[in-house]
Amino acid sequence: MEAVITSFRRGRRTQNTRQMIIKVADSKEEAEKFIGKSVKWHAPGKNKKILSGKITAVHGGKGCVRAIFEKGMPGQSLGQKVVIS
Repeated sequence: MEAVITSFRRGRRTQNTRQMIIKVADSKEEAEKFIGKSVKWHAPGKNKKILSGKITAVHGGKGCVRAIFEKGMPGQSLGQKVVIS
């Protein structure tokens, strides 16, 4: 399944580049089914790196989840698709 990265998880003055907010469903109940699944983002460019992470929790009530990646995500990943398996 595919989903979209919407934002870094952030505070008032900081942003955590390992933790991302991902839109996966339309409701909180549907999003809860994805907790524990793995996420992969395919980087563009010559190297074609694959950054992987894991969905850890629901974020809010509109179908978003939090995912923690193994390394920090670049800014170009915002708005791009990820693969959930």
